[in-house]
Amino acid sequence: MASGDQPVRKVTIVGGGTAGWMTAAVLSQWLSQVEVTLVESEEIGTIGVGEATIPHIRNYLALAGIDALKMISETKATFKLGIQFVDWGAPGESYIHGFGKIGRDMLWLHPHQLWLAARERAPGSVKPFDHYSIAGAAALRNRFAFPDKRNPNSPIADLEYAYHFDASLFARFLRAESEARGVTRVEGRIVETLQDSETGFVTGVRLQDGRELDGDLFVDCSGMRALLIGDAVGVGYEHWNKWLICDRALAVPCGSVSPLTPYVRCTTRSAGWQWRIPLQHRIGNGYVYSSNFVSDDEAAATLLSSLDAAPLADPRPVRFAPGVRGKAWEKNVVAIGLSSGFLEPLESTSIHLIQTGIHKLLALFPATGFSQPDINEYNRQARFEFEDVRDFIIAHYNVTRRSGEPFWDYVRTMDVPDTLSERYELFRSSGRFFKHGAAELFAEESWVQVLLGQGFEATADPVAQFVPTEEIVGFLDDMAEIIADVAESLPDHGDFISRLPSSTSKAQDAVATSTLMHNLAEVHR
Repeated sequence: MASGDQPVRKVTIVGGGTAGWMTAAVLSQWLSQVEVTLVESEEIGTIGVGEATIPHIRNYLALAGIDALKMISETKATFKLGIQFVDWGAPGESYIHGFGKIGRDMLWLHPHQLWLAARERAPGSVKPFDHYSIAGAAALRNRFAFPDKRNPNSPIADLEYAYHFDASLFARFLRAESEARGVTRVEGRIVETLQDSETGFVTGVRLQDGRELDGDLFVDCSGMRALLIGDAVGVGYEHWNKWLICDRALAVPCGSVSPLTPYVRCTTRSAGWQWRIPLQHRIGNGYVYSSNFVSDDEAAATLLSSLDAAPLADPRPVRFAPGVRGKAWEKNVVAIGLSSGFLEPLESTSIHLIQTGIHKLLALFPATGFSQPDINEYNRQARFEFEDVRDFIIAHYNVTRRSGEPFWDYVRTMDVPDTLSERYELFRSSGRFFKHGAAELFAEESWVQVLLGQGFEATADPVAQFVPTEEIVGFLDDMAEIIADVAESLPDHGDFISRLPSSTSKAQDAVATSTLMHNLAEVHR
């Protein structure tokens, strides 16, 4: 069993679900000399409501050696170009947060800076901001195609996308991939964690039937129970409920309807918001809410009354506490997934935070022994990532003109973290935006779409005064027209999926992912 200076040759993952099997798939792909065991209990089950991702998921699939087409087929996946936010700025308003680039720059000025200048100097001359995003324009038309790099000057060259998939099917798919690579799955319920009396390192876990599983490194994927990182090694939890006041969710699937939309829809409700995620075989729905402002029964009634089709099950309740674990790595235990913290799925970041946890673990893997500087760096990066996403989610609630509802009155007027206030001040004064660090998840384009989409009042970049108004307006008009024409030319999202092959051929397996996607773009031609 591991002590601080012993090499890691056996990894034991506690908990399955999305986090556990995502971890197992990557470790078994890259650490051929390391034995990987995963223990999970069918009795406990998983939350499994996270069905939407962001474009970084494609990096995970490549890292894990996963055939994307096979994943799409086996998880009933659809494509995602962004998120539509309904009634967030004010009732009756909506906008798309689309992935990837927004239009193109004019010299040093970004599209949003041109848009702000045109809106100030020629009121009525600009379209809604999501008309300048190829992802937004395609999403609103229910169109999709793979990026086509043959013409780098075309908007389609920069199209970014992610997936919606059935989280339970995704975990099952990754389990099959992992077991084929030698991962050992153990069925059983953990009743005790065994620790070294001197170092506090975890040496093993005891199952209900008396079996014991040892390991050198333990990955805690036990969800909110946090059996190892919390209960065993005693790392505390920092609550963020003064900013993120939702603490419950109800999830329910319903039947499919047409068209098959390539985006998530998030619609505000009196005490939170409702998600809608289209899959090939059903639609995933849920209501994220604060129990201080609405009862569970009222929330269920609201959810069930606003489905597109008949529900396929009873609403499933989930209770959660927004926040972060004090440390994601302590001694020989690394927390990945909900055991490391929870942020509501408003921007589909749950799976991404699993992915970054796995990537950091691979980059800092203790192959020759545990190094405290490595552990400290892991924890520093993990906290930064959680705080970064936290601020972005808070901004959705805080930048609103909704009033007269206790929930929304609170979030609109609450104090926000200093890191978010600083962003507000800079953007308000000049329409300028700068990332706080290379590891920051959401790019300028994401922040700008959300802030402007929800009515944040910002002043145009002062430098824009040197460009004549008619040039700016003409530039934006041309941009919107080209993007609309390209978006209109793309195939219907549902038709595109129906024509996809179910897996990559052996010949294509040797082809780089970018070349494969280029070839698949021909499907609709």
